[in-house]
Amino acid sequence: MCGQSWLGAAASFLGMWTVMMAAMMLPSLVPALWRYRQFVHRAGALPPALLVTLVAGGYILVWTLLGVVVFPLGAVAMAFTMRYPVPGNAAPVATGLVVLLAGALQFTRWKAHRLARCRGGHCGESLRCGRAVPTGAFTAWRHGLRLGFDCIQCCAGLTAVLLVTGMMDVPAMIAVTGAITLERLAPAAERVAALIGIAALATGLFLILRAGGLN
Repeated sequence: MCGQSWLGAAASFLGMWTVMMAAMMLPSLVPALWRYRQFVHRAGALPPALLVTLVAGGYILVWTLLGVVVFPLGAVAMAFTMRYPVPGNAAPVATGLVVLLAGALQFTRWKAHRLARCRGGHCGESLRCGRAVPTGAFTAWRHGLRLGFDCIQCCAGLTAVLLVTGMMDVPAMIAVTGAITLERLAPAAERVAALIGIAALATGLFLILRAGGLN
């Protein structure tokens, strides 16, 4: 904004980004934290509340670091569009294409594998895989980082949808939060992910047709 330093703009963005992402991921994160708490409570190590806090802190840190990457990319894109104006329908078409790609990603084996990790399969939670028991402070922190990294990969397409449709668009935020929560917690995860993909493909196609005046 006019009169605002880059450092101030970055700090404002990261604060907003972290709070927003924490709120969006909370419905799907709470069950994972609860399972972890039950595990460490049975193990009888450090206080479970402390370990759960460390896991949540590591998780949120990963999302914050993603915001550190997103901010300069967004700043460069904004500066480019201000310096080189594009036709009025180019941005809606680009948005539609991103939404289409996000929808297509929902049907890939890569997405299925990442979703299984986020739901606790393929050693995603490291609690039943013969690794070091995550009941120490460092291993709890590392467990949170791993959860965050898996989550970012699983949510890559849906996060991209939110970025191109507008981070402050309340309906978009609700839709993305609902989609993430459903595919993490609902039974038949792959079927739910496919339904979300179909919805994204339809939305992307609609945005492209509307931008071209063909709706």
